[in-house]
Amino acid sequence: MFRQSRGPGRPRLRLVVGLAAAVAGTLVNVPAAQAEVARPASVACPSGLEDKATCYTGQDANGAYYAIAVPKHWNRSLVVHAHGGPDLGDGSDPERSLGDLGRWQVMVDQGYAWAGSSYRRGGYGTRMGAIDTENLRRLFVGEFGRPKRTYVHGQSWGGDVAAKVAEMYGSRGGPYDGALLTNGVLGGGSRGYDYRVDLRVVYQYYCDNLPRPSEPRYPLWQGLRPESTLTTAGLRARLQECTGYESPPAERTALQQRNLDDILAVTRIPERTLESHLRFAVFTFRDIVHKRLGDRNPFSNRGVRYSGSHDDKALNAGVERFSADPTAVRDLSYDSDLTGRVEIPVLTLHVIDDPTAFVEHEAAYRDTLAGAHRDRHLVQTFTNEQEHSELSDSEYANSLTALDTWVRTGRKPTPRSIAASCAAFDRTYGTGCFYDPEFRPSPYASRVRPRPGGWSWPAMTAAQEKAWSRVEGVGIAP
Repeated sequence: MFRQSRGPGRPRLRLVVGLAAAVAGTLVNVPAAQAEVARPASVACPSGLEDKATCYTGQDANGAYYAIAVPKHWNRSLVVHAHGGPDLGDGSDPERSLGDLGRWQVMVDQGYAWAGSSYRRGGYGTRMGAIDTENLRRLFVGEFGRPKRTYVHGQSWGGDVAAKVAEMYGSRGGPYDGALLTNGVLGGGSRGYDYRVDLRVVYQYYCDNLPRPSEPRYPLWQGLRPESTLTTAGLRARLQECTGYESPPAERTALQQRNLDDILAVTRIPERTLESHLRFAVFTFRDIVHKRLGDRNPFSNRGVRYSGSHDDKALNAGVERFSADPTAVRDLSYDSDLTGRVEIPVLTLHVIDDPTAFVEHEAAYRDTLAGAHRDRHLVQTFTNEQEHSELSDSEYANSLTALDTWVRTGRKPTPRSIAASCAAFDRTYGTGCFYDPEFRPSPYASRVRPRPGGWSWPAMTAAQEKAWSRVEGVGIAP
C-alpha cells in the first residue's frame, strides 16, 4: 500500500526525489525540505472585508504566494482554498490568492479564517496544488495555532485539487475535517478532458486553421506545437474566421454557421463557452503534454464515433485519430484522478447547467467513491444556475454551515435539508437559493463519449499502488 508521510521532512527525502522523477515524470512535485521563510505580512483586505478581518500575504518555501484572512470575530475554524484553472504562467502569481479571497469572502463573513495558495508555479499539477494547499495549512497553524476544525474548499479544477487533498491528507483524525467541492472537475485528468480532446480534433477537421495548411504540422494531442507563438487573441481570431462565433448569426457566412453548428452538435459544448474550451484544448494540453509529461500523449480518440454533424460519415473518415501512451495515462492519472478513498465528510455543490465542468462530473465522482465503498461520506447538491465560476453567496454560506454541522454532530444532511436551510442565509445575502434537491446527474458517459478499450480505472489504481509502494512519501509535503 502506498504510505503517506505526515511528519516533518526526513533526511532520505533527497533520495526519494530522484526515484520519484524516474517513476512518474514531471507531474508529481516532491517539495524540498522547508527552508526558513518570512512570516506573513499584514496587508489591506479586499473590499468588503476591511472592517471584518485582518489580512496577510506571503510566500512559502517552495515559492507559492498565499493570502490569509482572520476574522475579528473568528469562530476558530479554517477554510483552506484550492484555486481553479490551471493558470499557465511560469511562476506563482502573487495576485491570485488575494483575488480569490475577495471572491470567497462570504466564508470570512461567516466567521471562518481563510487561506489560499497561488501554488508554486502555473501549469498543470493536481498533486502539486494539493501539496501547496497542505503546506499553507501548516504555515497557518504555525502562525495562528491549530483551528478547532479545518475544511478544504475547491472550485472548478480546484475541486479536483481539494478532492486530492482529502484523499492525501484527510485520514480519520488527520488535519482536515471535511471538504466542500463546488462545480468541481471531478472526473480526473485521464478522462475528464475527453470532450476537449474531441473538440480539438473536430475543430481542426472543420476549420483546418490550427495549424493552417501552410504551417508546420503536429499531432493534435499536443494541443499546440511547443515552439508556437500563438496567443489567445490569435486563437480567438482563428475561431472567429472559421465559425463567426463572435458575430450575430445574420452576419455569419453560410459556411461559418454550418461549421459552428457541426462543432457544437458533435462536441455537445455550449456556444457561450466554446472559446474557453478550445483555449484549454490548445494551450493547457500543450502544458500537460510538453511540460509535464515529456511530450508523451495521455489522450485517445481511437474508436470514438462522432455523430450529430451534417455528414457523420465524412467526419469519422477524416478526423485525426490517435492512441494514448500508457505511461502518460498512468502518470496523468496518478497526478489527477481520484481514488474515492476518503474518510471525511465531502459535500459537493454543482450547477446543473454548468457550461464548463459538466454536471456529469458528479456522477463520475459518486461512482468513484462507490467503487471504493466510501460513498457514505458523500452528499451532493445541485442548483439551477447558469455560471461555472461563481455561485450564490447564500449557497456558499449555507453549504459551509451544512458541512460544519455534519462534522460537529455526525448527522449527515440530505439534499432536501440543505435546500431548506438556505433561505436563512438568503435573508442576509439576498443572492438567491436555486437548489433542485430531486436532481440526479446522468452517467458521465452519457455526456462524454467513452474511449473504447480504455485503461480500466480499478486496474490502473492497483497498478499505481504496486508501482508506487516502493517510494514512501512521494508527492507528500514534508
